[in-house]
Amino acid sequence: MYRSLLPCIFILAIAGCALPPERQALQPLPENGPPQPFIDLVGRARTQASVANEAFYVNNWVDLEDAAKALELTARALTRAKEIPAQHRDKLAVEAGDLGQDAVVLREAAKAKEVKQTNEALQRINLKIRELRP
Repeated sequence: MYRSLLPCIFILAIAGCALPPERQALQPLPENGPPQPFIDLVGRARTQASVANEAFYVNNWVDLEDAAKALELTARALTRAKEIPAQHRDKLAVEAGDLGQDAVVLREAAKAKEVKQTNEALQRINLKIRELRP
């Protein structure tokens, strides 16, 4: 009885120690692709901002720069979004433009490895994405 119990416990212990799956990379948005739903684009921007925060935390400047580029594309796609909630219809172009400008500032700060500017840009980006929630 005990001989068969020991391998079972060992197998359960090994299975419980598995690493969590890695985050799947977002596929880049096509430049002239069809309009995406507003909610999907805001979720995408939120994910990209989270990736940027994580890259900044570990000083991975290359990944931070890539996340900023992706965020720029998402901000451009937001201007062509479909299914825009009523509260954002009138001011979406301005909000998306501001988000895109902050993404450019973030990319430049990451390229220069400027910690303070990067932190400030990330704060503004996260606030703008929060304001875009439906």
